[in-house]
Amino acid sequence: MSVAGLHLLQLVSPALPVGAFSYSEGLEVLVQRGDISTAKALQDWLEAELTRGGIRIEAAALGPLQEALREHQLMATAGAESDDAQLARGALIDLDGWLLAQREASELRAQQRQMGRSLLQLLAQLGWPLQPEGELAWPAAWAWAGLCLEIPLPDLVEAYLYGWCANQISAAVRLVPLGPTQGQRLQLALAPLLVERGRELAIADPREQWSGGIGSGLCQLHHAELYSRLFRS
Repeated sequence: MSVAGLHLLQLVSPALPVGAFSYSEGLEVLVQRGDISTAKALQDWLEAELTRGGIRIEAAALGPLQEALREHQLMATAGAESDDAQLARGALIDLDGWLLAQREASELRAQQRQMGRSLLQLLAQLGWPLQPEGELAWPAAWAWAGLCLEIPLPDLVEAYLYGWCANQISAAVRLVPLGPTQGQRLQLALAPLLVERGRELAIADPREQWSGGIGSGLCQLHHAELYSRLFRS
């Protein structure tokens, strides 16, 4: 395996200290409501989100985010107060904000900010600070990690989708509950779809994508109303 491949494994590792394990992204609502109570129901839900949900828009945006980050870093290095630097930073912030606005629930927006901040802090401590420092959400932080670790874009997009699925399955193992073997079986079953969607979205324009994840958005909004909760979203 290449060095970039090992870097990718490190990026998707559950040991990455960004707090992803503490979020269910509305899955907790579905389980409490009885809509997801089996491995098959969970698989159907994840396949629907990968095919029609908002996660597709974020995955497709990783390439444009990397372009904006390259320009931003180049201009910041040349002169943080120059007009070109301000334009480059503005383009990055606009794209980051547009993606954040796709998340209907305040809990999900807080999740994106917290995980993005944690990853950027980690990368800075590892020797890859983003200058000038600022707040970016999770997709932009993931895109910056891909640049720092020299991970090819198709692999980075595929890993973004894989990491999202792995976190959802991990939450379901505790919530449904599913046995760990069922969780691993489901991860294997989703692999062909993850590869297919990763290849398609790596060359897609995020602004031409659409989200049919209305049910997901409603679940995320309702999470704040749950009487008892294990997860933060």
